[in-house]
Amino acid sequence: MTLSARIDAKRDDLIALTQALIRIPTLNPPGRHYHDVCALVETRLKAHGFETQMIRAVGTPGDSDTYPRWNLVARREGQVSGECVHFNSHHDVVEVGHGWTRDPFGAAVEGDKIYGRGACDMKGGLAASIIAAEAFIEEHPGFAGAVEISATADEESGGYGGVAYLAEQGFYAPARVQHVIIPEPLNKDRICLGHRGGWWAEIETKGEIAHGSMPFLGDCAVRHMGAVLDKFETDLFPAMAARHTEMPVVPDGARQSTMNINSIHGGQAEQGDDYNGLPAHCVPDSCRIVIDRRFLVEENVEDVRAEVVALLEGLKSSRDRFDYDMRELNVVLPSMTDKSAPVVETVHAAIHDVLGIEPTYVASPGSYDQKHIDRIGQLRNCIAYGPGELEMAHKPDEWIGITDMLDSAKVMGAALQKLLLAP
Repeated sequence: MTLSARIDAKRDDLIALTQALIRIPTLNPPGRHYHDVCALVETRLKAHGFETQMIRAVGTPGDSDTYPRWNLVARREGQVSGECVHFNSHHDVVEVGHGWTRDPFGAAVEGDKIYGRGACDMKGGLAASIIAAEAFIEEHPGFAGAVEISATADEESGGYGGVAYLAEQGFYAPARVQHVIIPEPLNKDRICLGHRGGWWAEIETKGEIAHGSMPFLGDCAVRHMGAVLDKFETDLFPAMAARHTEMPVVPDGARQSTMNINSIHGGQAEQGDDYNGLPAHCVPDSCRIVIDRRFLVEENVEDVRAEVVALLEGLKSSRDRFDYDMRELNVVLPSMTDKSAPVVETVHAAIHDVLGIEPTYVASPGSYDQKHIDRIGQLRNCIAYGPGELEMAHKPDEWIGITDMLDSAKVMGAALQKLLLAP
């Protein structure tokens, strides 16, 4: 039996595994059921001869006794020495949101699609990598080197309780792992070489509380924030739209600098659903926004930061009583793997052999865990390749295509054959 035929024979198993993963609601935040999903993967891989480690990222952001940050790393050694190929998938998923027409954790199969939160991003990719590894080991029990599979925490909130922690512990050291494939949903015919950078900050405008009927006796922080937002609209957004990258970022709209305003909070805190009274009459003395600035490899983070500070300082000098604080939340630098890297060339050849097409090279609009493997692990032979359409990530009625998972598993299996079989 060929490797491709073995994977086809595992179609029902692939569907059942994907459904089982989706049905564990690993919501982040706050970080629910991480141990449950790791235990599911651990039980399966142990049955296929993998040695496993369950690793809690103690002390990382979000880790607590209530919501511990659990990760699984599984390794299957070959019969002779050789290189290690590591498949890394995050197991956490984002909030459900509104607009679903199906049970977000029901994992319903309709035609060629499996629906559910995390189906595309990225439990379908995790399942495909497991099926690929199992089929490869069955077909080639005497392979050289090692195959690793990890299911890691918190990618959706930066990956600090997952891949970053594991990288700090040496799990992605180049002496231990030589090739990394991250099955993020970038489409089965594309190789993702890296991602844009990100700079996140909280900006607070300050005011003075007073009675709402006499706002002239106070100072409205929300109005000050309105001035900030207006400067963003008139100055910052047009400037960002004029900058374009040579990175092959998809979709096209992400080939420019962008910024999202994640949240805005001003004045009195919102009351719980059990409160049915009216608000008090107060001038808000604080307003806060969180900004999510994505920048290009042609930019540097110092200029990104300085651009926002200059805008705020300009308002401070021109607007009466304007005052602010800014707190940097996180920085991620752009990451790009060279097209000549061994894992890139290998997966390129595998896509050509399996799908009969020339793959497209892309870069991701958002960051993913390659950043930690690159910066902390110092391992640059890393790509994202996996099933699913990027535009479905975080959407209502998220789905993954079954045929796409099978095809991607065949590509992953073919890559294993090229990297771990003696010539």
